[in-house]
Amino acid sequence: MTTLRRPVAEWRLPFRRSSRFVPSVRQWFPKAAISAFPEAAMAFPHLQQPSFLLATLKADSLNKPFAQRCQDLVKVIEDFPAKELHAIFPWLVESIFGSLDGVLVGWNLRCLQGRVNPVEYSIAMEFLDPSGPMMKLVYKLQAEDYNFDFPVCYLPGPVKASIQENVLPDSPLYHNKVQFPPTGGLGLNLALNPFEYYMFFFALSLISQKPMPMSLHVRTSDCAYFILVDRYLSWFLPTEGSVPPPLSSSPGGSSPSPAPRTPAMPFASYGLHTSLLKRHISHQTSVNADPASHEIWRSETLLQVFVEMWLHHYSLEMYQKMQSPHAKLEVLHYRLNVSSALHSPAQPSLQALHAYQESFTPTEEHVLVVRLLLKHLHAFANSLKPDQASPSTHSHATSPLEEFKRAAVPRFVQQKLYVFLQHCFGHWPLDASFRAVLEMWLSYLQPWRYAPEKQAQSSDSQPRCVSEKWAPFIQENLLMYTKLFVSFLNRALRTDLVSPKNALMVFRVAKVFAQPNLTEMIQKGEQLFLEPELIIPHRQHRHFTVTSSFLSSWPPVVTDASFKVKSHVYSLEGQDCKYTPMFGPEVRTLVLRLAQLITQAKQTAKSISDQYAESPASHSFLSWLGFGTTDPNSCYPGNDLDEMGQDSVRKTDEYLEKALEYLRQIFRLSEAQLAQLTLALGNSRDENGKQQLPDCIVGEEGLILTPLGRYQIINGLRRFEIEYQGDLELQPIRSYEITSLVRALFRLSSAINHRFAGQMAALCSRNDFLGSFCRYHLTESALSNRHLLSPVGRRPVTSPARGPRLSLRFLGSYRTLLLLLMAFFVASLFCIGPLPCSLLLILGYLLYAVAMTLLTERGKLHQL
Repeated sequence: MTTLRRPVAEWRLPFRRSSRFVPSVRQWFPKAAISAFPEAAMAFPHLQQPSFLLATLKADSLNKPFAQRCQDLVKVIEDFPAKELHAIFPWLVESIFGSLDGVLVGWNLRCLQGRVNPVEYSIAMEFLDPSGPMMKLVYKLQAEDYNFDFPVCYLPGPVKASIQENVLPDSPLYHNKVQFPPTGGLGLNLALNPFEYYMFFFALSLISQKPMPMSLHVRTSDCAYFILVDRYLSWFLPTEGSVPPPLSSSPGGSSPSPAPRTPAMPFASYGLHTSLLKRHISHQTSVNADPASHEIWRSETLLQVFVEMWLHHYSLEMYQKMQSPHAKLEVLHYRLNVSSALHSPAQPSLQALHAYQESFTPTEEHVLVVRLLLKHLHAFANSLKPDQASPSTHSHATSPLEEFKRAAVPRFVQQKLYVFLQHCFGHWPLDASFRAVLEMWLSYLQPWRYAPEKQAQSSDSQPRCVSEKWAPFIQENLLMYTKLFVSFLNRALRTDLVSPKNALMVFRVAKVFAQPNLTEMIQKGEQLFLEPELIIPHRQHRHFTVTSSFLSSWPPVVTDASFKVKSHVYSLEGQDCKYTPMFGPEVRTLVLRLAQLITQAKQTAKSISDQYAESPASHSFLSWLGFGTTDPNSCYPGNDLDEMGQDSVRKTDEYLEKALEYLRQIFRLSEAQLAQLTLALGNSRDENGKQQLPDCIVGEEGLILTPLGRYQIINGLRRFEIEYQGDLELQPIRSYEITSLVRALFRLSSAINHRFAGQMAALCSRNDFLGSFCRYHLTESALSNRHLLSPVGRRPVTSPARGPRLSLRFLGSYRTLLLLLMAFFVASLFCIGPLPCSLLLILGYLLYAVAMTLLTERGKLHQL
C-alpha cells in the first residue's frame, strides 16, 4: 500500500489545477491502481474529492461515443466503492432518462429502436436490464442505506398540491419521506432510497419529456422504453416463480438488500388492512422468515411508483373526492352498519387546494404503456394456483408474493385507474386516437384473456363463454363496466360513424360486451347493488335510478356479494351517488339513438359510395380548372372515406352491421324496433332530389338545431342550402382564381366604372338594341331573381340598387386563361399570329353576345 500512496496524490493533482480537460478514469488510473483505490482512499481521507469521478464522467459524456461511455460506466460500477458512486448516481440517472423539466432528453429511450439504431439499442437495453449494471449500482447503493432528494414540484399535480398544503397523500409511497427545506431553502423534497429514486425517474420520463414530433413515425411497442417497462414488470412481478434476489457485484454472489423503512402509520390506501410488507415481516421470525418477504418491497414499490406517476393526473375535484376523509368514513360506517345519525359529516381536508388546476392530457404513448401495465397485472394476478386464488384458503402460511398477487389490482390500481379512465373519456378529442384509450379499457375488462387456462378459439369463430369464476371480478368492478359504457355511448353519439376508424371502435365495444354470459353477470352485479337495504333504514335518503325489474321479490338481505358491490361503488362514487343502471330505460334510450345513428351512417356510406362510382378519377382536377361542379355541397366532408375509397366504405358497412347486431343481443332489441328506427329515418332526399333540411325546431328567433340535426350536419347527412347573397365583385377569392390578378382586375374595373359611370347609365337606359346589348354586359342579370333562402320561407331580398358596371373578374380564373392559351396554340398550328387570333376571338365573342342579347330580350317579352 505504501507504494500507491504517492502516485495516487500525483494522479489527482491535474484535476486540482484545471478541470477544463478531464481525462477518462481509465486513462488516469492503471488497472492495479483502480483495484487498490478503496484502500488508498481510506488511508488518506483528506485526499478524497467527491467531484473527481463525476467530473471525469461528465467530460467523457461529451467526448466519447455512446458505446465507449457505457463500457466505462460498467467498469466504474464494478470497481468503485458505494461512497464514490453515491456522488454520480443522480447525474447518471438524469443523463439516462432526461431532466424532469423536459429540457434534457437523456438517452431518448422513447425513440430508440432496434431496427433503426441496433448497436445503441442493444447496449442501452443490456445496461438498463433488471439484471444489468445499472441495477447492480442501485443495489450497491441500497445496501449502504443512501438517500437522494427528489423535488416535490415534479410529482403529479394532485400529489404536489397536497404535499405543498401539508396534507400527506394516502399512498404509503410518500410516508416518512417528505423533507422540509431549511431556513432559506427552496421547495420540498422526498428522501428516496436508490431503488425508489431510479424508478421515480424512469416512470416520470414517460410524462415529463416533450411529445414526439408528428413527423417522427415511431412505433411505441418497438421503443426501448416500452420494452424496458415490459422487462421490469416481468422481473419484479413474475407470473412464474418468485422475485429474483438483488444482484451483487461482489465475488461472493448475491446478497439480500436491507428491508425498506417501515412506515410509522397504517397504509390507508389499502382500506382497512395494513401493509403487506409490514404484516409479514412483523409476524415472522428471522430464522424461519421467507426470503421473499424481504424482497416483496421492490415489487410493491415498482407497482406503486408506476400507478402514482402514470394514473395520478386529473382534476382537483376528483382528487378531493378520492382523498376526502368524509367519503372514506362513509364507506367505513356502511361496512360497520353504523347509523348516520351518530356520524357528523366531516369536511374535506383538501379544501385549501382551491387554487390548484391541472390541464393534463395523456398522450397515446402514455396510454399504451398503461395498457401494457394492466395486461401484465392481469397475468400476474391470474398466475395464482386455483387453491390459492380463493380467499377462503388464505392463511398465515401464504407467501407474501401470493398475497401481493391477490391484492395488486384491487388495492393498488382499481381506484386510480377508474378516475384516469373517466378523465380520458371526458377530455380526449373526438377522433380516431381514442382507440388507444378504448383498448386499454377493454383490456382491463377482460382478465380472462390473460389467464393461463385460456381456451383456444373455437373453429366456428364463435366467441367463447365467460366463465362464472369471473363473476366476483365483474361485481367488484361494476362501475368499470356500466358507467364507462354509458360514457362511451355519449362519445359515440357525437362522433362521425361514417369514418371506418370510429365505426371500428363501436364494433369493438359491442363485440366485447356481447360475449356470452358477460351481460348476465353485469346484470347480476347491478341487482346486487340495487337490492333494498331494510337492515339499514337510514339509507333511504340516497338517490338511485332504480327500476322495479331488478328488485328481488323475497325478503332483502344484504349478502356478502352485495356488500362487496356496494363497497366498490361507494368507495369510487361516494355514498350519495346517482347510479344509472346499464339496463335501465335511460341507457336503453341512448342505445336506441345509437342504433338510429348507425343506420343513418350506413345510408351515408352508401350514398358516398354511389357518388364516387359516378364521378371520374379526374373529378377534383377538372373542378380545380373550373370545368367540373364547384358546388361545395356536392360532397360529404368531415370523414376519411376520401382517403380509402370503396374499401373503406365496405369496412364501415361491415363494422356497423356487426355492431348493430351485437347491440341487439346485449340489450335484447327486437327486429321490429330496429325496423321502426329505419322507417323513422325516412328518405334522405325529398321528391326533387335535394337533401332535406337538418332536424331542427322553430324558436322565437328562428330555427334551432336539435342534437340529431347537429349530428346530421357534422356527418354530411343533411345540410342547409347556402348561397352567396352579396356583391359578386366582393365575394371571396376562389381556389380556381389567381389572387393577385383578381385584385388587379378589380382595381381596374373599379376605376373604369368610376370614370364612365354616367355614360354606362345612359347607354343602358336606351330602348334600342344597343341599350339591350349594354344591359346584358353591364348589369347583374341574377340580381332581380335573388331571394332570401330560409328554411321557414322564401321572400325577395331588398338589395340596394346598383348601377351599370363593368366586371373583369372572369379574366382572373385559371379556366379563362387556359382557354385563351389553348386558342392561341391551336391558331399557331394554322399559322395565325397572336394579333389576328385576338381579333378573331373578339369577333366571335361579339357574335355570341349579339345572340345572347336577342335571346334575353325575347325571354323578357314572353314573361310579360
